[in-house]
Amino acid sequence: MKKKIIIAVGGSSGSIYAKVLFDKLSNLSNQLKAVGVVMSDNAKFNWELELEDDSYKNYSFDFYSKMDFIAPFASGSAKYNTMIVCPCSMGLLARIANGISSDLVTRAADVILKERRRLILVPRETPYNLIHLNNMKIITEAGGVICPASPSFYHRPKTIEAIAATVVDRVLDLAGLDIKTERWSENEHS
Repeated sequence: MKKKIIIAVGGSSGSIYAKVLFDKLSNLSNQLKAVGVVMSDNAKFNWELELEDDSYKNYSFDFYSKMDFIAPFASGSAKYNTMIVCPCSMGLLARIANGISSDLVTRAADVILKERRRLILVPRETPYNLIHLNNMKIITEAGGVICPASPSFYHRPKTIEAIAATVVDRVLDLAGLDIKTERWSENEHS
């Protein structure tokens, strides 16, 4: 069964994670029925600053403005399976944790949680303070998944994209997509 996925790109640093996520989802179109994307103004600014391009405009996903409450995933009846917020700022995480549905991203997250579907947040902040941790606890207790942008290095990634992919691949696994990726202990002893 093909999945319907919402991607929200928050305004924190870490645009490389969003780009790698977009690239990988583009290659998984056979598993996807729909991909709806919402990018904040800060997300677009950070993408252009950090990646030195505006290539987010080149993806064939359905893009929605952050105040578009007519977007299909503003309602549970549209049956989107999963929402990924990558990267997720601590301000956005706090609004989601506290049910403040003031824009399409927070409304969609609220819908995903109330419908008991998969919400995956990828915070890139470090270090965490107690408010951050408490908000992550609230989201976890509500059924969401916190998947920090903490790359792994046991497969010795050689590029920034490969480093980011160690996080994005975990996110795609959590979303239930069938991906080819490096896995712990595979091919290590052959």
